[in-house]
Amino acid sequence: MPKLQGFEFWRNTLRGAHYVVAPMVDQSELAWRLLSRRHGAQLCYTPMLHAQVFVRDANYRKENLYCDVCPEDRPLIVQFCANDPEVFVQAALLAQDYCEAIDLNLGCPQMIAKRGHYGAFLQEEWALLQKMILLAHEKLSVPITCKIRVFPEIDKTVKYAQLLEKAGCQLLTVHGRTKEQKGSLAGVASWEHIKAVRKAVSIPVFANGNIQYLSDVEECMQKTGVHGVMSAEGNLHNPALFEGRNPVVWEMTEEYLEIVHQYPCPLSYVRAHLFKLWHHTLQVYQQLREELAKAKTLKGIADVNRDLKLRCQEEIANQKEGEEPKGGLPFFHWICQPYIRPGPKELCKENRTSGSEGGMRGKRALEDEDDGNSDTLSKNKQKKKLRNPNKRFDPSLKPKYAKCDHCGNPKGNKCVFNLCRGCCKKRAFKEIADCPGHGLLFKTKYEKSLLWKSGQPEMQKIERTQKGDVEETAGLKEGIDTVL
Repeated sequence: MPKLQGFEFWRNTLRGAHYVVAPMVDQSELAWRLLSRRHGAQLCYTPMLHAQVFVRDANYRKENLYCDVCPEDRPLIVQFCANDPEVFVQAALLAQDYCEAIDLNLGCPQMIAKRGHYGAFLQEEWALLQKMILLAHEKLSVPITCKIRVFPEIDKTVKYAQLLEKAGCQLLTVHGRTKEQKGSLAGVASWEHIKAVRKAVSIPVFANGNIQYLSDVEECMQKTGVHGVMSAEGNLHNPALFEGRNPVVWEMTEEYLEIVHQYPCPLSYVRAHLFKLWHHTLQVYQQLREELAKAKTLKGIADVNRDLKLRCQEEIANQKEGEEPKGGLPFFHWICQPYIRPGPKELCKENRTSGSEGGMRGKRALEDEDDGNSDTLSKNKQKKKLRNPNKRFDPSLKPKYAKCDHCGNPKGNKCVFNLCRGCCKKRAFKEIADCPGHGLLFKTKYEKSLLWKSGQPEMQKIERTQKGDVEETAGLKEGIDTVL
């Protein structure tokens, strides 16, 4: 069959999908996609896959795509990150029989993408992107799509989108934030940029950003004119978002765990999903956070969910008539609802620091930690304190170490050179010397080797004598056998 393009591809192959679950690393695995599809999602993406690893590693392919055949998990788009046209096409050719389209990730803003030179950090390299998409469009039997972030300037964003369309992109997802807008700096996505792109291209466009409820989906489609809306954070906090429902968290958890039993995934994925689903409830029942972190099996996680359910039901039973949700939430904490990521100012207020201190110190003021007060310690330090109640984190109480003369690392107390182990090893090797303090015996081993070499002629004489005796014995035995 001829490869469908543009609107024909969206209408026929993707069945005119409006509600889309975003590609999320370690979070949009098969089990979560199936849960989302049960509750209104019409199209899902795989997690972002690394093209080079996908080409060279059969286990990676098996774990991420060549797993259980699941007809319910369609239509599906496989997303790759790549910066080499040939590698990208090789990976896409290996994946094209398992999906409806291949997506090129041009939107990842994380540091790992910067180091690997992919995602949003390719958005200035238009010649390379044009080559990658052209080659994929020519070689693949399925369409090529792209997911991008915007530039600060609307005009440049429009030209960028038109270049991708001209190169062969058949569907474009536009995240209305720049690559600098992430974490506490995420802010509000610009629907104006998305609207401008939609008007400028003649292929289907999906919008991404600012989606927390089904009403946001409808508003976005109305204001921007896009053909579909993609959700990531909103979907993670409420997988029934596209149904327009806000179910209780334990019901979604029970359903998700049932799917994971049928289509297993790493326990770390499950735990990460529940931290999102239970975000608001874990602020109330913080002990459950520790129990979830310690759970080593699905049964253990199911037990924590049961405990959470009982606590919430008891709270519901004791609820007073007319009581309002606390903490400024639209619903009570046990109901699936969005999490509004605090901005830099709010983050500083939460950490009880001023703006300048908040910029210098990530999560809490350094002086708060120095007194060893468990109320202000990080989670990891609190765990250490539980194991050892006498543990102190005051830097002034830490033992002082003498520094190595060469590199400044702590030197060995018994080192004959007054150096750290690394520097000591280099010097001892160079000077053929010993350092019993670090267990380095270069001189001793050298002397033993000389002694062994000087004893070689004597050893060879003994070996020749033994060999002659063996040959003489063999000759006598042969003579006796002949006589007999």
